[in-house]
Amino acid sequence: MSEEKMVSLDIIDEQLIKKAEQEGIETMWDRKKAMKTPCGFGEQGVCCRICAMGPCRVSPVEGKGAQRGICGATADTIVARNFARMVAAGTSAHSDHARDIAHVMHMASRDGSYTIKDEKKLLALAEEWEVKTEGRDIYDIAHEVAEVALNEFGKPFGTLRFPERAPEPRKKIWKELGIEPRAIDREIATIMHSTSIGCTSDAESLLKMSMRTSLSNGWGGSMMGSEFTDIIFGTPTPTVTEANLGVLEEKQVNILLHGHDPSLSEMIVMAANDPEMLKLAQEVGAEGINLAGICCTGNEVTMRHGVKLAGTFYQQELAVLTGVIEAVIVDVQCIFPSLTPVTDCYHTKFITTSPKAKVTGATHIEFNEAVALESAKAIVKAAVENYANRKQDKIFIPKSKAQAITGYSVEAVVKQLDRVVNSHIDSQGTVKPLADVLKAGVLRGAAGIVGCNNPKVRHEYSHIEIMKKLIANDVIVVTTGCAAQAAAKAGLLSKDAAKLAGKGLQAVCELVDIPPVIHLGSCVDNTRILKLVSAVAKFMDVDNSDLPVVGVAPEWMSEKAVAIGTYVVSSGIDVFLGVVPPVTGSKEVMDILTNKIEDMTGAKFFVDTDPHALTDVMLARIEEKREKLEQKLAARAEEKECAAELA
Repeated sequence: MSEEKMVSLDIIDEQLIKKAEQEGIETMWDRKKAMKTPCGFGEQGVCCRICAMGPCRVSPVEGKGAQRGICGATADTIVARNFARMVAAGTSAHSDHARDIAHVMHMASRDGSYTIKDEKKLLALAEEWEVKTEGRDIYDIAHEVAEVALNEFGKPFGTLRFPERAPEPRKKIWKELGIEPRAIDREIATIMHSTSIGCTSDAESLLKMSMRTSLSNGWGGSMMGSEFTDIIFGTPTPTVTEANLGVLEEKQVNILLHGHDPSLSEMIVMAANDPEMLKLAQEVGAEGINLAGICCTGNEVTMRHGVKLAGTFYQQELAVLTGVIEAVIVDVQCIFPSLTPVTDCYHTKFITTSPKAKVTGATHIEFNEAVALESAKAIVKAAVENYANRKQDKIFIPKSKAQAITGYSVEAVVKQLDRVVNSHIDSQGTVKPLADVLKAGVLRGAAGIVGCNNPKVRHEYSHIEIMKKLIANDVIVVTTGCAAQAAAKAGLLSKDAAKLAGKGLQAVCELVDIPPVIHLGSCVDNTRILKLVSAVAKFMDVDNSDLPVVGVAPEWMSEKAVAIGTYVVSSGIDVFLGVVPPVTGSKEVMDILTNKIEDMTGAKFFVDTDPHALTDVMLARIEEKREKLEQKLAARAEEKECAAELA
């Protein structure tokens, strides 16, 4: 197959797609082909099905087709409403994840399945939220902190707590724009109300609501999810693992963990290492139990336990095609309903565990947090007992896999930076070394590359090409989600990848002992990026928008990604997209998102489906930010010098 016709950057994906064709198994690519030409109205965002007078499709071109919906909504209104609803849905997904984690922390106990692994982080958060700690049991503190967190979802007055972590200039911008996030559920409900029939029709008003709601995600639910997961399961530290479908083992029970909720996956890890389960595996003829992760659950368990990464969202069907997966165990989000017919063609059990994500035809074994380990063992047992049912003639395990280092929490990044701190001059435990190399130009900038996979583009090509070009130009990359797994498979999460970097980044990698592309975790862990950027901005006494930093989602596809992109721009960081969002049917919405929003937040969206052209714009934008930052810092230094002379 010629490289132009390949749907994936990874040759083993192509081999498995070919295997699916030979065995008559339908994959996402077959379904995409069957769709033929996608709906042009839908791609531009000008379909409205909010009420039963329609659905209405309006034309963005004056004089061609209907210019307004039956209620009078213009293309600008319809596009803005659809965008706002995507933000609300994405925010609800990540924030509901966080709510579940908060409930888990509320049930944590010293002798229970869930315990407190990072007491230091809990105590720091308790102090931040003014929860008394002196003389109290750590679990009493945890339960009260969890209650405070749960109140963030529905409190009737005030604003969220975590936005106080942002730099002062950023908080001032949010206040002036009227987009300080209030209760998380309130923001989601406000959008759903405001976009219903007969409410807001002003596009700019809808987009400001979207910004406020997205901030309740990034500086609310998602940040809560990351913080609480660290407290309960441990703050990640650098861990060596392997990535790609070559991590599957022919002589072991292979369990694929897929989804997003660590309260399940952490227990599956414990259950799979339980002596009773290991003994059962031997009894059925296996040499052991091999866990492998897909999607964000893969990121969660690899950065805390070194569990191997089978692959990305896109590879969930392909993993089953290897013929050696005993069970695909899922919780919530990014799960293909197609796993039912695909697993039916093999011996693989498709096990759903959450009442929020039941799938027709799957085996449903509900996970019960109250008896978490016992519940997880029952699920693992079903997988182990299925080993004997393998169909030997259908086995094909690709050979390809790469070494990767995962698990760089913010705390781990700071600890690495401490390697280059002169303790006679500076304090340890700060981001000063990072700020220094950015100011000096040793690093030209930083990029957060995040997000999903999308069959509209060649799988992982944009992720990898953009990463390579950025690090070659001395731009350090941090990455989360499926983008992080793409980097792992391509070898970019290894220290050896520093040879692909520019001289400045190479020097930083050698001295700080890090790869040029740093794994920060799952999608909710994009908040780690917010924390790092804000920490540098605070240290330099500037705003996030002053820094030479960009956010990139080359292959995004989900509503969560729309919410993420919006909270990143609202936080003052430019966002570059490699897939066109469904907003092109409105000139006003396009103008706001790619132009006017910069006057509000200091950042905006950029879109280009050519990854090389998109990267060129990123690099130019980074240099533009660098020049302005240098001027700002020089002017400040001059002011201080004048003040000193006057004194």
